[in-house]
Amino acid sequence: MKFPHPLTGELFDSPVPPGTGWPEDPAVRRTPVAHDAVEVVKLAATDDLKELEARVSVCRACPRLVEWREDVAIGKRKSFADQPYWGRPIPGWGAREPKILIAGLAPAANGGNRTGRVFTGDRSGDWLFASLYRVGLATQPTSEHAGDGLTLIGTRMIAAVRCAPPANKPTPEERDTCAPWFRRELELVLPTTKAIVCLGKFGYDALLAGLASLGADVPRPRPKFGHAVEHQIPTPQGEITVLGCFHPSQQNTFTGKLTEPMIDAVLRRAKTLAGV
Repeated sequence: MKFPHPLTGELFDSPVPPGTGWPEDPAVRRTPVAHDAVEVVKLAATDDLKELEARVSVCRACPRLVEWREDVAIGKRKSFADQPYWGRPIPGWGAREPKILIAGLAPAANGGNRTGRVFTGDRSGDWLFASLYRVGLATQPTSEHAGDGLTLIGTRMIAAVRCAPPANKPTPEERDTCAPWFRRELELVLPTTKAIVCLGKFGYDALLAGLASLGADVPRPRPKFGHAVEHQIPTPQGEITVLGCFHPSQQNTFTGKLTEPMIDAVLRRAKTLAGV
């Protein structure tokens, strides 16, 4: 059964097959698919960022994550029962030569797994994009779906794990299997990047590990995560500043652990450091 896309009205299966016209779908029907960790390493070795996005978006290397993301796309949350779900891995998104990166854990089951755009479609995404708009890094205050016209200004978003994990907790094996996608994307955009904002400790740890694997001089012991902390990290492409930010989860925003002025301050600082 096909469902109408909430923006275009075009009918899609749920999950969405590649190359069927979904807005911003980077893949085509012939895009090569990774079925295990060895194939992820092989297919991540491309110099073309657009092709990397396409290959990420069809990956099937982690059986548990594939089953979960597709089960959610079929079962759906009741409030989205009339929509097709993307139901595939979420590639990085935003500027192709960014000065700012925003690194996080993974897409949400009924957020990015539904919309096809990383860090969108749920309350956490609402907080993040509203802040990006307030500080001048996004053209709209909301991001409801891929293809809604929103663009990021000098900024790109990447996730350490590209599929929505059950209970928002990927296993160490799943994290490691996905890491080559993360590292290669990081490597391709690092030459222009000046500041990296990490949403939560998982994103922070994955980012530092990725930088270290690319030859960055990450201190040992590794710098501790904290909100608004800054660490200057020398890399082969030049020095960058890594900033910590509490994740805009409901647990953090409802309790006041993270407020709008707090997240705005971190993103505004990144904007200043990057000269955007």
